[in-house]
Amino acid sequence: MTLTRSFRETIKEQLTDPEFRLEFLREAVGNMVAGDLDTAKSVLREYINGTVGFIALGLALSKSPKSLMRMLSPEGNPQARNLFEMVVYLQKVEGAVLEVHATAA
Repeated sequence: MTLTRSFRETIKEQLTDPEFRLEFLREAVGNMVAGDLDTAKSVLREYINGTVGFIALGLALSKSPKSLMRMLSPEGNPQARNLFEMVVYLQKVEGAVLEVHATAA
């Protein structure tokens, strides 16, 4: 059975909803904090592709868009500074501030 739409097309369409966008960004940061960097990079990559795009992000961060794409690729190994620079910029674009809350395990 073949899919009628690609996953990326579906996500890109859903990212037009401000609430979904914020939850998607929250998911990426939550995965970072939980130590699941592979999922965090994947979610961030889809978020960026569906919102600001790597060209605008590269201009805002004074980094090559290709370098940013490589950082978030499955083989990428971004420095924490670069990830947090991205998150800070994306929060600014969303007009949101993400917070981390600790709970007992």
